[in-house]
Amino acid sequence: MELAYIGLGSNLENPIAQVQHALTELGQLPLSQLVACSSLYATPPVGPQDQPDFINAVAAIETALSPLALLDQLQALEQCHRRQRLRHWGPRTLDLDLLLYGQRTVEHPRLRVPHAHMHERAFVLVPLSEVAAGQSLPLHQQPLDHWLAHLDHSAIKRLSHTELLADVTTSATI
Repeated sequence: MELAYIGLGSNLENPIAQVQHALTELGQLPLSQLVACSSLYATPPVGPQDQPDFINAVAAIETALSPLALLDQLQALEQCHRRQRLRHWGPRTLDLDLLLYGQRTVEHPRLRVPHAHMHERAFVLVPLSEVAAGQSLPLHQQPLDHWLAHLDHSAIKRLSHTELLADVTTSATI
Protein backbone atom coordinates (compact mmCIF):
# COMPACT_ATOMS: atom_id res chain seq x y z
CA MET A 1 0.00 0.00 0.00
CA GLU A 2 1.18 3.51 -0.82
CA LEU A 3 0.04 6.73 0.79
CA ALA A 4 -1.29 9.06 -1.90
CA TYR A 5 -2.54 12.61 -1.57
CA ILE A 6 -5.37 13.84 -3.77
CA GLY A 7 -6.24 17.50 -4.32
CA LEU A 8 -9.96 18.23 -4.73
CA GLY A 9 -11.53 21.35 -6.17
CA SER A 10 -14.91 22.55 -7.42
CA ASN A 11 -16.55 25.85 -8.27
CA LEU A 12 -19.75 24.76 -10.04
CA GLU A 13 -23.05 23.13 -9.08
CA ASN A 14 -22.82 23.39 -5.30
CA PRO A 15 -19.04 23.09 -4.87
CA ILE A 16 -19.15 22.18 -1.17
CA ALA A 17 -21.43 19.22 -1.89
CA GLN A 18 -19.31 18.22 -4.92
CA VAL A 19 -16.16 18.05 -2.76
CA GLN A 20 -17.90 16.33 0.14
CA HIS A 21 -19.38 13.67 -2.17
CA ALA A 22 -16.02 13.16 -3.85
CA LEU A 23 -14.38 12.60 -0.46
CA THR A 24 -16.90 9.85 0.24
CA GLU A 25 -16.30 8.36 -3.20
CA LEU A 26 -12.51 8.38 -2.70
CA GLY A 27 -13.10 6.17 0.34
CA GLN A 28 -14.86 3.67 -1.94
CA LEU A 29 -12.13 3.31 -4.58
CA PRO A 30 -11.00 -0.27 -5.19
CA LEU A 31 -7.91 -1.41 -3.27
CA SER A 32 -7.91 1.90 -1.41
CA GLN A 33 -8.87 3.38 1.92
CA LEU A 34 -9.44 7.02 2.86
CA VAL A 35 -7.23 7.77 5.87
CA ALA A 36 -7.53 11.55 6.26
CA CYS A 37 -9.09 14.63 4.74
CA SER A 38 -8.43 18.30 5.28
CA SER A 39 -10.90 21.03 6.06
CA LEU A 40 -12.62 22.67 3.11
CA TYR A 41 -11.24 26.00 1.93
CA ALA A 42 -12.69 28.77 -0.22
CA THR A 43 -10.03 29.99 -2.63
CA PRO A 44 -9.93 32.44 -5.52
CA PRO A 45 -9.51 30.89 -8.98
CA VAL A 46 -6.12 30.58 -10.64
CA GLY A 47 -6.15 31.92 -14.18
CA PRO A 48 -9.36 33.48 -15.51
CA GLN A 49 -11.05 35.51 -12.78
CA ASP A 50 -14.49 35.51 -14.47
CA GLN A 51 -15.59 32.46 -12.50
CA PRO A 52 -16.70 31.67 -8.95
CA ASP A 53 -14.27 30.94 -6.14
CA PHE A 54 -13.28 27.33 -5.62
CA ILE A 55 -13.80 24.98 -2.73
CA ASN A 56 -10.58 23.02 -2.20
CA ALA A 57 -9.47 20.17 0.04
CA VAL A 58 -6.88 17.39 0.17
CA ALA A 59 -7.48 13.72 0.94
CA ALA A 60 -4.95 11.09 1.96
CA ILE A 61 -5.61 7.54 0.83
CA GLU A 62 -3.74 4.29 1.21
CA THR A 63 -3.91 2.44 -2.07
CA ALA A 64 -2.61 -0.63 -3.82
CA LEU A 65 -3.52 0.90 -7.19
CA SER A 66 -0.62 1.92 -9.42
CA PRO A 67 -0.31 5.67 -10.07
CA LEU A 68 -1.87 5.34 -13.54
CA ALA A 69 -4.67 3.07 -12.29
CA LEU A 70 -5.39 5.62 -9.55
CA LEU A 71 -5.41 8.41 -12.15
CA ASP A 72 -7.96 6.41 -14.18
CA GLN A 73 -10.17 6.06 -11.10
CA LEU A 74 -9.90 9.80 -10.34
CA GLN A 75 -10.81 10.74 -13.90
CA ALA A 76 -13.78 8.35 -13.79
CA LEU A 77 -15.00 10.13 -10.63
CA GLU A 78 -14.63 13.49 -12.37
CA GLN A 79 -16.80 12.17 -15.21
CA CYS A 80 -19.43 10.96 -12.74
CA HIS A 81 -19.58 14.59 -11.56
CA ARG A 82 -20.04 15.74 -15.19
CA ARG A 83 -16.59 17.35 -15.45
CA GLN A 84 -16.11 19.24 -18.70
CA ARG A 85 -12.76 20.57 -19.88
CA LEU A 86 -13.90 23.68 -21.78
CA ARG A 87 -10.88 25.90 -21.12
CA HIS A 88 -7.57 25.77 -19.30
CA TRP A 89 -8.01 26.74 -15.63
CA GLY A 90 -11.73 27.20 -16.24
CA PRO A 91 -14.68 26.43 -13.98
CA ARG A 92 -15.41 22.80 -13.14
CA THR A 93 -17.78 20.63 -11.17
CA LEU A 94 -14.91 18.53 -9.84
CA ASP A 95 -11.16 18.47 -10.25
CA LEU A 96 -9.15 15.62 -8.71
CA ASP A 97 -5.36 15.83 -8.87
CA LEU A 98 -2.91 13.17 -7.76
CA LEU A 99 -0.47 15.34 -5.81
CA LEU A 100 1.86 12.80 -4.21
CA TYR A 101 2.20 9.02 -4.41
CA GLY A 102 4.43 7.91 -1.55
CA GLN A 103 7.91 9.26 -2.22
CA ARG A 104 7.74 8.23 -5.86
CA THR A 105 8.23 10.44 -8.85
CA VAL A 106 6.29 9.68 -12.01
CA GLU A 107 7.03 11.15 -15.45
CA HIS A 108 4.43 9.91 -17.92
CA PRO A 109 2.57 11.67 -20.76
CA ARG A 110 -0.65 11.39 -18.72
CA LEU A 111 0.72 11.97 -15.23
CA ARG A 112 3.41 13.85 -13.40
CA VAL A 113 3.98 13.19 -9.69
CA PRO A 114 4.65 15.21 -7.64
CA HIS A 115 2.00 17.35 -9.27
CA ALA A 116 3.57 20.13 -11.33
CA HIS A 117 3.70 23.51 -9.61
CA MET A 118 1.99 22.26 -6.43
CA HIS A 119 4.78 23.83 -4.37
CA GLU A 120 3.76 27.21 -5.86
CA ARG A 121 0.04 26.94 -5.06
CA ALA A 122 -1.26 27.92 -1.66
CA PHE A 123 -4.69 26.42 -2.42
CA VAL A 124 -2.93 23.03 -2.56
CA LEU A 125 -0.34 23.44 0.20
CA VAL A 126 -2.63 24.86 2.88
CA PRO A 127 -4.98 21.83 2.95
CA LEU A 128 -2.10 19.43 2.22
CA SER A 129 -0.18 20.68 5.25
CA GLU A 130 -3.25 19.89 7.37
CA VAL A 131 -3.12 16.17 6.50
CA ALA A 132 0.61 15.77 5.77
CA ALA A 133 2.34 17.90 8.39
CA GLY A 134 6.11 17.58 8.15
CA GLN A 135 5.91 15.93 4.71
CA SER A 136 8.70 16.80 2.29
CA LEU A 137 8.06 16.99 -1.41
CA PRO A 138 9.98 14.48 -3.54
CA LEU A 139 12.54 16.17 -5.80
CA HIS A 140 12.48 19.39 -3.76
CA GLN A 141 13.30 17.77 -0.39
CA GLN A 142 11.91 20.73 1.52
CA PRO A 143 9.08 20.38 4.06
CA LEU A 144 5.67 21.81 3.22
CA ASP A 145 6.15 24.58 5.80
CA HIS A 146 9.15 25.83 3.81
CA TRP A 147 7.03 26.21 0.66
CA LEU A 148 4.07 27.70 2.54
CA ALA A 149 6.30 30.37 4.07
CA HIS A 150 7.07 31.61 0.54
CA LEU A 151 3.45 31.86 -0.60
CA ASP A 152 0.69 34.38 0.01
CA HIS A 153 -2.22 32.44 1.43
CA SER A 154 -4.15 35.39 2.82
CA ALA A 155 -7.01 34.93 0.31
CA ILE A 156 -7.61 31.31 1.37
CA LYS A 157 -10.45 30.95 3.85
CA ARG A 158 -11.06 27.81 5.91
CA LEU A 159 -14.79 27.08 5.98
CA SER A 160 -16.39 26.89 9.39
CA HIS A 161 -18.84 24.22 10.51
CA THR A 162 -21.57 26.89 10.38
CA GLU A 163 -20.82 27.61 6.71
CA LEU A 164 -20.79 23.92 5.89
CA LEU A 165 -24.10 23.36 7.69
CA ALA A 166 -25.64 26.40 5.97
CA ASP A 167 -24.63 24.93 2.62
CA VAL A 168 -26.22 21.57 3.47
CA THR A 169 -29.44 23.34 4.53
CA THR A 170 -29.48 25.45 1.36
CA SER A 171 -28.88 22.38 -0.82
CA ALA A 172 -31.72 20.51 0.83
CA THR A 173 -34.20 23.31 0.09
CA ILE A 174 -33.28 23.75 -3.59
